[in-house]
Amino acid sequence: MKSKLAYVRFLELIQTIEGRGGLREMDLDTKKLLEVIVVSDAQGKTLTVTDTMQMSHIASPATIHRKLDTLREMGFIATEFIGENRRTKYLKPTSAAIKYFDQVGAMMAKVLRAS
Repeated sequence: MKSKLAYVRFLELIQTIEGRGGLREMDLDTKKLLEVIVVSDAQGKTLTVTDTMQMSHIASPATIHRKLDTLREMGFIATEFIGENRRTKYLKPTSAAIKYFDQVGAMMAKVLRAS
C-alpha cells in the first residue's frame, strides 16, 4: 500500500507544479506529445513535424498539428531548420519544457526518498 501512497503523493506534487506553470490548460494528448518530443530529443532523435503527424497512437494528424501549435504558443517547443533544408521543421523542447521536466524529476526524487 505504501507504494500506491507514494505514487499518489507524486501525482499531487505534479498537479502543484502544473498549477503554477499554467499546465492545467494542457490536455492529456498535448502532454503526451510534449513527453514524446522531449524524450526523443534527449535520445538524440529530434523529431520532425512530419514524424509527429504519423503518431496515430496519440491522435489524428489534424489533432496533432493543433497540439503542436498549442505547445508552441505555450512556449514548450520551438521549430528549427537544420542546414539548407527549409522544408523540414525539427521540434525542439524549449528551456520552459526542460524546466518543467527538471521539476518533475525533483518531485519524483523527493517522493522516492520519503517512501
